Amino acid sequence: MPKFIIEPHFRLAEWVAEEKGYFRDEGLDYEFRELIRSSAGVHHQTAGEKKGAFQSIEQGRESNVTCACHWTVNVAASRGHTRLFADAYSVAPAGIFVPADSKIRTPADLADVPISVGFQSGSHYATIQALEQYIDLPRIKLSYGEGMLFGRMAEFLEGRAPACTLFNGPFYLAEQLGFRKIIDTTFMVAAMINGSPDPADMRKFFTALRRAQRDIDLRPELYTHYYKREFPDRFHAEMDTRRWGPGERIVSEPYSREAFERSFDWIARHEIFEDGRMGSGRYEDAVVSIAG
Repeated sequence: MPKFIIEPHFRLAEWVAEEKGYFRDEGLDYEFRELIRSSAGVHHQTAGEKKGAFQSIEQGRESNVTCACHWTVNVAASRGHTRLFADAYSVAPAGIFVPADSKIRTPADLADVPISVGFQSGSHYATIQALEQYIDLPRIKLSYGEGMLFGRMAEFLEGRAPACTLFNGPFYLAEQLGFRKIIDTTFMVAAMINGSPDPADMRKFFTALRRAQRDIDLRPELYTHYYKREFPDRFHAEMDTRRWGPGERIVSEPYSREAFERSFDWIARHEIFEDGRMGSGRYEDAVVSIAG
């Protein structure tokens, strides 16, 4: 059997489970791949293009279990590019930030202001979901040209974007550096299964992550230093991860049919994908479960 491939995805749990030997304790024969710091963030950089999480899934991911916002995973699984893991999900802290001296004070002030997001990625959907309470949809202006997470974060921190939606580690860095959060955009993240991993290996993987999540819940300050493993080195000098929070939290509860169908309907109504490009929308065809 080939090794189970693990790729951490902007959260602490995989790092804690790896360093504390929880994957090994479960008897998982695996390979742990870090692709962000070692590539200086290029692995997730698509500046100037309408490419984001959905396109990376469409292109294919090598790790057996990986993650993206639940909206994109719903569509990708409905189109047969992956399968949504139905036995757990996670929740990522996120928000729309502006510079400290910005005249923007309320969510309504963001009308017609370009907000840097990742195309068809969590920040794209989450920004619309948060702001449509305050702003008519035609006046929510999203900007994709700054690229994916670290690209748009750098553009924003260096003053070349008036507003930016950030999550997990970049969310905490913006807070630490004094940027102002205008509105929370916290969102759900879905796990997806790539290839045909042994269900027993998947069970071992998620059991190890549950152990790691309990450790983080109990003493988060012991583990926030792992964020540096997921940031390009050029940002390390200004990062004080002792001030940061625990970030994305794994929830060992089902991602239900209701959650899937309500989210799928929301995506369709907001026309985030071209008509006819969302796939079947059939929960039973899109998900995989190892429960029971």
